[in-house]
Formats: sequence, structure tokens, C-alpha cells
Amino acid sequence: MSQIVRTLCLFVALALVGQGAVAQDKYAKTLSAFQAAAGTAPFFNNAYGYALFPTIGKGGIGIGGAHGGGQVYVGGRHVGNTTMTQLTMGFQLGGQAFSQIVFFEDQRAYREFTTGNFEFSAQATAVALTAGVSAEANTGGGLAAGASGGQNDASTYNSGYRKGMAIFTIAKGGLMYEAALGGQKFTYTPL
Repeated sequence: MSQIVRTLCLFVALALVGQGAVAQDKYAKTLSAFQAAAGTAPFFNNAYGYALFPTIGKGGIGIGGAHGGGQVYVGGRHVGNTTMTQLTMGFQLGGQAFSQIVFFEDQRAYREFTTGNFEFSAQATAVALTAGVSAEANTGGGLAAGASGGQNDASTYNSGYRKGMAIFTIAKGGLMYEAALGGQKFTYTPL
């Protein structure tokens, strides 16, 4: 009986270790996709840090929402975890998944993001890097409809910081029509 218990415990431990490896793999793949995009590559050289979200799920019918978890990095080192929640209202129908990165221009922008709950207003914009999506997508929704061409089809154009932060997205799939307003709220937990 104790051999069965030991075997079961070993199996559970290996499964948990495997989950951690899968989680790290999705962060590595998402990071590689953003590093390979010409529009975001310079930000990695100059930014104080960034928040990386491998997958944010979004959906809505009239009232919509989005949610996803991510990690915060300074100097390429994982320093904390973050979540993003979004609520939107307006004409919207569908669902999609996307990856997002938020670059912090300097220590002040990083501190602003990581001190408690941080919110982007509906006016903050994110640059869409994936082929087949709108060129600009509001964090609170946008007047756009689009479908993803996939991470490997990412293309970019030049964008800069706004209030110390620059936001980029890569659509992963789905189709969403929306003319909605809302905002993104972030929480931060240091390691």
C-alpha cells in the first residue's frame, strides 16, 4: 500500500513540475514573439521594465469583459505577478484571445504600475502587432473588427510611450466586433 502512495505522490509532483514548465514555456514563446516584432524590439533595449501577458481572453454581447494573468520584469528578471481585468459597455459581439505587453519607460512608470491597483483609461491605446487586426485598439475597446493572422505574421509600425507606458498586443485568435468603452485595471503582487 505504501508503494502505491509513494508512486501516486511522485506522479502528482511530476505533474505539478510539468505545469510550471508549461507556464514558463508560454511566457518564453510570448516574449519571443514580441522580441521578434520590429516595432517592439527597440523597447526591450530602452525600457525600465515590462508586464507580459501570454493570453488575455475577451468576450462580449453588449456588456463585455477581458481577463488575464501575467508577469512583471525589470532588467529581464521576473519581479512580480499581475492580473488585468477589463469591463466594456457598448455594441460588441464575439470573443478573442490576445497577448499583451506593457513597457515601462522609467522607474516612475514602473512604480505607478506596481503600487496597488493601476488603471488605464478608455483613451489609452494599444498597438496591434498581428496581421489582420486593426492598427489601433483601445484598451477599453475600439471601433474595430478583426481576426488574427497568427503570432508568426506579426507586423508593426512605430509607436511611442504615452504617460510613461507603451502597450502592444498580438491577436491569437477569434473574432470580435465592437464599438465599446471601458478601461483596463491591473493588480500587482511582488515576488
